[in-house]
Amino acid sequence: MSKRSYVDEALSDWMRGNGPDSDVVISSRIRIARNLSGHPFPMLATKQQAQDVMEKLTAVAKNGKLREIGGFETIELSQLSELERRVLVEKHLISPNLANESRSGAVMLSENEAVSIMVNEEDHLRIQCLYPGFQVKEAWGLASRIDDIFEEATDYAFDERRGYLTSCPTNVGTGIRSSVMMHLPGLVLTQQINRILSAITQVGLAVRGIYGEGSEATGNLFQISNQITLGQSEGEIIENLHNVVRQIIEHERAARQRLLQESRIRIEDRVRRSYGILSHAMVMDSKEASQRLSDVRLGIDLGLIPDVTPQAMNEMMVLTQPGFLQQVFHEKMSPELRDVRRAELIRKQLNSCQSDHGGV
Repeated sequence: MSKRSYVDEALSDWMRGNGPDSDVVISSRIRIARNLSGHPFPMLATKQQAQDVMEKLTAVAKNGKLREIGGFETIELSQLSELERRVLVEKHLISPNLANESRSGAVMLSENEAVSIMVNEEDHLRIQCLYPGFQVKEAWGLASRIDDIFEEATDYAFDERRGYLTSCPTNVGTGIRSSVMMHLPGLVLTQQINRILSAITQVGLAVRGIYGEGSEATGNLFQISNQITLGQSEGEIIENLHNVVRQIIEHERAARQRLLQESRIRIEDRVRRSYGILSHAMVMDSKEASQRLSDVRLGIDLGLIPDVTPQAMNEMMVLTQPGFLQQVFHEKMSPELRDVRRAELIRKQLNSCQSDHGGV
């Protein structure tokens, strides 16, 4: 798979399937942070030291057991334009931090983009595995297998008492961050979301927006992840997240059913109104697009809009991001022009859905 494929296609192969509980859980992710013993953390490393780390880690993909998992393409961030790096961030294949560290960073991507191995991000090595729907345990199984391959081929920085050493103290210990991306419009519309999110933080979990720490939760999308990495085993961390997410799924489904039973006309009007605006608007900023796409996604999951797929919504969520818009239209855009192009692209995508299924 070429570099162009990763930046030109909005929907990763892993996103095309339906995972378990995909009406509420968009995706499950495991991220493992590791560092090499005897090497300074990336933020303290010289260019040559960072280059040495990159060569050691990328060599594992070329010569090691990683090939047994599948084909990987190694891309040095210095080979990418600023726009291409932004597109990879919008697809969740690299972090914003790595996108800004193009000097000596790299990413190893699997062919289906479910595995992203970042080099010289905040830590020397960050292994990320993404699965559709609620499959956090499955994602952990693959991430752990990849971690073992790198640990056999390198010497990790490890302390018997503290565990794996990381550049940020919040990752010390297991070094894992387990998270799910959830679509929770029912809890938002029934005004239960603040109570639920408050309860989540009480059991050692964090709530963030779609792009992780520091990002806003737009389009009723919330990223739920563990906060604690020290003092618990990997299994305990994942089991805690799994149990809490299972309860959130049940609350969200109950909230949606309540909306249908008590306010069916109003919720159907909201969904179809958003669909109509998306189908005909000439200007659309990113915040409004996220909210209205969320409404339509809710309508799909409730059976109110039967002829549009959740995958089409996933694709539009990525396509309408600032970097991808410029990639699709092959032009550098002002914010005002992006809003025009975003509306144009959404109209085209929805009209295509209508043509395929004879209307909504």
